[in-house]
Amino acid sequence: MLDNSQCHYSGIFDWVDLTLVSRSAIPIHWYEWLADRGSLTERLIDASNGQLLVKVISQMDMLPSYSEADALNVSQSSPMLIRQVVLSGQATPWIFARSAIPLSTLTGRQSSLRDIDSQPLGAVLFNDSSMTRAPVQIARQTASSFSVPSTVCPQEEILWARRSVFLLENKPLLVAEIFLPTFKPYNQLLDQNR
Repeated sequence: MLDNSQCHYSGIFDWVDLTLVSRSAIPIHWYEWLADRGSLTERLIDASNGQLLVKVISQMDMLPSYSEADALNVSQSSPMLIRQVVLSGQATPWIFARSAIPLSTLTGRQSSLRDIDSQPLGAVLFNDSSMTRAPVQIARQTASSFSVPSTVCPQEEILWARRSVFLLENKPLLVAEIFLPTFKPYNQLLDQNR
């Protein structure tokens, strides 16, 4: 288990199961967002008073990163649909989300995942009765390590992130959600505790 000496607010670490991280190693206001197994989309809609916008940056078939292929237990040479979006609350960019969807997942009913445009992927996942979710993993890295485009965030920024493998009818996809420096809803919890 990672404790305060190995993983703390100012520290950098790669993807690790949340269950292996000491709760005290993560500031409480971040922990509540990173550990939530519900729909992040719904929480963001609430936090933005219904003013959540999804902007698709790119969506194309390409090779996944080593980390994405490893999480999905597939070869890195297997092309996937890589979808990158920014979720903005009240016109402020809050989340950079990167999804890796194996082409074998995009068959049958799931072929419609190619056509969701600016609809939040989370809304689609959490409205699918066949959806199951693997444990949440978290990381704290530079924006460049998470493939956040420089047009979204300075590359040297250290960011919190979480990801999960989801299964739709037992077909996997990976969703990573990276919290941008302009994400402020976590402060609501701080304000409530004062």
